[in-house]
Amino acid sequence: MNVDQIIAALATQLPSAMRWAGAVARRMRHYDIALAGKNTGSAGTDALTLADLTVQELLVGALRDGDPRFRQCRIDAEESTGDLARFASVGDLTLALDPIDGTRHYRDKTGNGYSIILTLRNPQTVVYTLVFIPESGPHGTWVEIQQNQIVCGPDDPSRPAQEVLGSLPVCPHHTRATAQNIFVIGFQQHDRTKADLVSQTGLVGIPGEECTGCLYELLARGEYAGSLIRTPNVYDFPAALQLARASGGESLWVHNEQPVNFQELWTDDRAHMLRLPGIVATSADRDVLRTLCALARDWNPVRYGE
Repeated sequence: MNVDQIIAALATQLPSAMRWAGAVARRMRHYDIALAGKNTGSAGTDALTLADLTVQELLVGALRDGDPRFRQCRIDAEESTGDLARFASVGDLTLALDPIDGTRHYRDKTGNGYSIILTLRNPQTVVYTLVFIPESGPHGTWVEIQQNQIVCGPDDPSRPAQEVLGSLPVCPHHTRATAQNIFVIGFQQHDRTKADLVSQTGLVGIPGEECTGCLYELLARGEYAGSLIRTPNVYDFPAALQLARASGGESLWVHNEQPVNFQELWTDDRAHMLRLPGIVATSADRDVLRTLCALARDWNPVRYGE
């Protein structure tokens, strides 16, 4: 398959569907839509709503009915809903979908940074990212990455979604972010302790539950310098990885400082998720990466090992 053609088709066809999904998510948030279904012991991971299922159903349908080449890709979707069997079971290109990233803030109405995320990856890296944050700004905010260019800006529903994205300015590369905020998550009940250790290095550790904005918008704008995540999942993390690499940075396994790839995944049966192993540091700033790797090199890499 021609990867550039698939990226072009995603950039053409998915923005409108994602905008519709965002409108559905905004409307459903006014109702009691909480569901049970996950039992990992982490409140953020276990949060699940009817909106997660509905938005995924909508976007999987848009991918299924869109360019036929989409169905030649594998699909990793955070929930089990949608016509997932229509997509390839093997192959080097994988679509990943997080229908509501930030479900706990969404469900509990404690922040408006929840987002809808679509990425396209191969075994080595991420080649396309589209993020829509429905309640950031009056009409939502976009983040898109293709061909190492990052755009981020407000939606304008008076114009077609693809046209809006095409008019957004390219973000400058924040290879040395003025902010020193580091998003810290995946350490279960120890997220605060690990964030405090990050702060002791001169950076500013922010536990994931205290970040009420959208991480990917904050990274694109240079308001966060990076993240430190134990066993990141394949549904939202790839967006941060591509943001860092498009800005000249990296995502590294802290134990050996090697670039992350998607060949070594494991199934988290507690959360029903695919994850990368170990602890991953991500930043556009190489000095930040060195600091995070040195700090976390000897931390326990097993998600449920503490």
